Amino acid sequence: MAATNRFSLIDPAKSPFFYGYVILIVGTFGIYCSIPGQTIGVSVFTDPVKEALGLTRNQFSNAYMIGTICSSLVIGRAGKWFDVYGARYVAFFAALTLSVALMLCSWSVQMSEFLKSLLSLNTWWIPFLLMTVLFFILRFSGQGVLTMASRNVIMIWFDKNRGKVNAISSVAISFGFSSSPLWVNALIEGFSWQMAWQFLAAGLLVFSLVALQFYKNNPEEHGLSPDGSNVDSGEEKKHVPLAHQYTVKEAQGTRAFWMYALILAFNSFFITGLTFHVVSVFASEGFPKEDAISIFLPASVVAVTISSIFNFLSDYLQLKLYLYLMILGGIMASVGFLFLSTAFGVPLLIGGFGILGGFFAVLNAIVWPRFYGRTHLGAITGKVMSFLILGSALAPSIFSFCFSTFGSYRLMGYFGLAFLLFLAIGSVKADNPQ
Repeated sequence: MAATNRFSLIDPAKSPFFYGYVILIVGTFGIYCSIPGQTIGVSVFTDPVKEALGLTRNQFSNAYMIGTICSSLVIGRAGKWFDVYGARYVAFFAALTLSVALMLCSWSVQMSEFLKSLLSLNTWWIPFLLMTVLFFILRFSGQGVLTMASRNVIMIWFDKNRGKVNAISSVAISFGFSSSPLWVNALIEGFSWQMAWQFLAAGLLVFSLVALQFYKNNPEEHGLSPDGSNVDSGEEKKHVPLAHQYTVKEAQGTRAFWMYALILAFNSFFITGLTFHVVSVFASEGFPKEDAISIFLPASVVAVTISSIFNFLSDYLQLKLYLYLMILGGIMASVGFLFLSTAFGVPLLIGGFGILGGFFAVLNAIVWPRFYGRTHLGAITGKVMSFLILGSALAPSIFSFCFSTFGSYRLMGYFGLAFLLFLAIGSVKADNPQ
C-alpha cells in the first residue's frame, strides 16, 4: 500500500466512511477544473486573444481545430497511461501540464513577437503555429486526459451505485460548466485576458497537488471494494461472477462499442457545430441573436432533468433503451434543425438538444465499465474520447463549409437523420457483451 499511496498522507482504509464519496467530490471537481481546456472555457478568450496576436477569426478557429484534431490522435495513448499508472499520477500530470499551457498562453503575444524578431519574419504564420501548439496541449491535457482520468476514477470506485453517483456528478458539472463563461469573462474584464489565464494556471497548479493527495487508483489497493464493502469479509464475493475484463481490441470487436461510441461522437459533432454557429444558424432562418442564445437555458434544464432521472434508473434498466432514447433525441434535434422556421422547429430543437446532452452524461460514464470491465477502462475510454474530440474539432468547419457552399445549414439536418437511421438499424444487436 505504501507504493500506491506514495506522496499522499491520505489512507482510504482509515476513512470513517466509504472513501468513494471523497473520490466523487474530488473527481467531479477535477472535471470542473478541465474547463480552461474545454471549448466553453477557450471561447471566452477568442476575441481579445486573436486581436492581440493579429489573427483573423478564421485563422484563430483553424489553429484551434488543428490543435484539437492532433490531440484526438494521441489521446488513446493517455488512456493506456491511465491503465498502467493509475488515476493519481495521470490526473496530477494532466493538471500540471494544463497549468503550464495556460501560463504559456498568457505569454503568447510576447513569444510571438520574440519568434518574429528571431526569425526576422513578420507573418501571421508565427502566431498561428504558436497557438496551434498551445491549443493541442490545452485540449489534450484538459478536455482529454484530465476529464478522462477524473470521470474514470469515479466509475472505478462504484459499481451497483454507479448510476446514482454519476447523477450527482453530472448535475454538479452541468451547473458548473454553464456558469463558467460568466466568471471567466468577469476575470478578463476585471483584470485582463493574460491575468485571467494566469489565475487559472495558479488554480490548476493547486489542484494538481489536490489530485496527488486525494485521487486513489481503485478501492482494491486499499483493502476495499466498489460501493464500500470490505474485500476480505464478503461472502457475496464468492457468489458474484467477475465480469470479463475486455482489452481495447476485444471491445472494438463488439458491435456495442461502435454503436455507443458513434452516438456519443454524433452528440459532440452536432452540439459543437450548432453551438459554434448558433447565431448564424438562426439568422439564416430569420431569427434575431437573442432568440438564438435563448435556446441554451431550456435545453440545459432538459439535459439536467434527463441525466438526473436516468442516471438513477441506470442501475436497474438496460442501457440499450438509453441508446435508442438518445437516438430519438438526435432525430428530434435534426428535424427541428430542418424546420427551424416553423412553429414546432424551435421546441423540437431544444428538446432534442437537451435529450442528447442528458443521455450523453449517462452513457459516456456508465457504458464502458459496465460493458467491458475496469482493468482496461483507460484504454477503452481513451479510444472513445478520440472520437468525441475529433467530432467536436471537425464540426465548426463542416457546418461553415455547408453554409458557404449551399447558402443554408439544412444539409446538416439531413446528414443527421441519415446517420441516426444507420445507428438505429445497427444498434438492434448492440447488446451488453457481458
